[in-house]
Amino acid sequence: MGIKSGTMYMAGVASIGLSLAAWLTSRSVENAGTDRADRWGIFIGQWAPTFFAMGVALRIEETLESRRERREEMADTTYTEGRMPSRAGV
Repeated sequence: MGIKSGTMYMAGVASIGLSLAAWLTSRSVENAGTDRADRWGIFIGQWAPTFFAMGVALRIEETLESRRERREEMADTTYTEGRMPSRAGV
């Protein structure tokens, strides 16, 4: 989809900031009390771990993809030079 791991990490950090902003706004603007502000803050704050987990999963995929590309490049260059590919970089 073109989403990078850094984007997910930034979404996690933004979620933490948005959680704090929602809590402060709900507490000061609404007359519903602290309980409702706490619920808003916790609701939005629960998004952060999901974004961080998705960032880690994407980072693993990016790492594996770059390793595959390097292996393919090594295989292409060693065969064109008439030598057998080395397994030292794997």
